[in-house]
Amino acid sequence: MSDTLLLNADGQPLNYLPLSVIDWQEAIRYMVLEKATVLEFYDSWTVSSPTWSTLVPSILILNEYSKPKQTVRFSRSNVYLRDRLICCYCLKNLEKKECTLDHVLPLSKGGKTNFENTVTACNPCNSYKGNNHKILPKIKPYKPTYYDLINKRKKMPYNIRHSSWNDFLQNL
Repeated sequence: MSDTLLLNADGQPLNYLPLSVIDWQEAIRYMVLEKATVLEFYDSWTVSSPTWSTLVPSILILNEYSKPKQTVRFSRSNVYLRDRLICCYCLKNLEKKECTLDHVLPLSKGGKTNFENTVTACNPCNSYKGNNHKILPKIKPYKPTYYDLINKRKKMPYNIRHSSWNDFLQNL
């Protein structure tokens, strides 16, 4: 579970893909090493050592601006995001846990694992298709741009760990 929202020095999330959240231990390291400033703490979550005690930060902002990466890395999550959690064969809306990754041209027939050859599929469609390269998806796979994925991600709900995050995520 990720506990602390990490903002860039401009007040925007450091990353959107995935959203820049870090665990509480890393948040404490950022705080102690003075790499970030705490904007909000959890009200009743304290961690202690034998000589020191602190509330856990819910939001940190970096002290120095970090230029965001704008390249798109191939990953299962990015394919699901590109396809908006929709089975590209039957067009059914899926929960993330229902999604599978399907190779349009199967690996056994020379297909590659890349954006242009993989799509989101539900289990029944993926099983039905199997190794058949003649069954094609209704939504054609493509390599998305960074901004394409960002726009799709902004339309999906975020797991808000603390209400203070809303002020920084409402403009997404």
